[in-house]
Amino acid sequence: MNLEKSIITDIQSIISKARESAIRAVDHERVVMYWQIGKRIFEEDQAGEERAKYGSQLLKFLSDELQPKYGTGFSRRNLEWFRQFYRTFPIASALRTQLSWTHYKLLLSLSSQEKLGFYLEEAVKNNWTARQLERQIGSQLYERMLLSTDKEKVLSVAKNEQQPDKPQDIIRDPMILEFLGLKPEAAYYEKDLENALITHLQEFMLELGNGFSFVARQKRIHLDGDDFFVDLIFYNRLLQCFVIIELKTHKITHQDIGQLQMYVNYYDRVEKLEYETSTVGILLCLEKNDTVVKFTLPENSNIFASKYQLYLPSAEQLASEIEKEISKQKALGQEDPSVDTH
Repeated sequence: MNLEKSIITDIQSIISKARESAIRAVDHERVVMYWQIGKRIFEEDQAGEERAKYGSQLLKFLSDELQPKYGTGFSRRNLEWFRQFYRTFPIASALRTQLSWTHYKLLLSLSSQEKLGFYLEEAVKNNWTARQLERQIGSQLYERMLLSTDKEKVLSVAKNEQQPDKPQDIIRDPMILEFLGLKPEAAYYEKDLENALITHLQEFMLELGNGFSFVARQKRIHLDGDDFFVDLIFYNRLLQCFVIIELKTHKITHQDIGQLQMYVNYYDRVEKLEYETSTVGILLCLEKNDTVVKFTLPENSNIFASKYQLYLPSAEQLASEIEKEISKQKALGQEDPSVDTH
């Protein structure tokens, strides 16, 4: 019976993988077709003397001719997308087979080549679906990553030109948890937040970023007759370290930081292997106080505070948040340049 079940499982897996490969192949052929159409439109457009006027007339003419036969996918607006697609990605061999036309349309909507390159590389590296890519763009991931490290480092890590070598390279602040479905104005306990994160673990790990794997929740630590329970434990294979996350639904206090420091010390001294790097602790909190963090911890500590918010930020909100963070970090740096303010 077990043998029969095993062969059924194997065959189902083969069928599923074959179907996925077929879908990807069809999607890529569609992408190549749109690229070729865009190239042909661009070449014809450039041949005209009055380019802007001729281009507008050409798109209308093509749409009128193609839509009756091939459907609304060849509307004037879509033909504009095809032309833009070719102009943005002029080398056909550079098109990624992992990305569908929906992926590329999302990328084409971005305002800069740097952002486009970042999201393209991250989407391929992490095998994001189009919906996941849309969510990451909507949550302003690129801008949030720039809060923790410099622009060149963000882009080089995304392209696998450089591996992250410190916790700041992987920690996102703020973390956007709109997928939990918790209302910002509602009262809830840390246990509620933890349960919601576990229920939506896949989405949460996507938000955490590259290289994370889940280890445990409510991990019991027994210390000389006293029991303590760590909220969430992950492992990051890029940094080769444990990452401990403590959840706080209030503004963090020095007691919260001290508690997390104890957990980090325990994992460094008991769980960590020789080849692994120091354990990282993250206080995921509703509101943080960088000054309290600074004066509670020793310099070069591996403990960080990261705010969470339960809704997608607008561009204006995030721009304001970035400005505040930059000003705060500059002020802290001026007070004591030798202190890492995280």
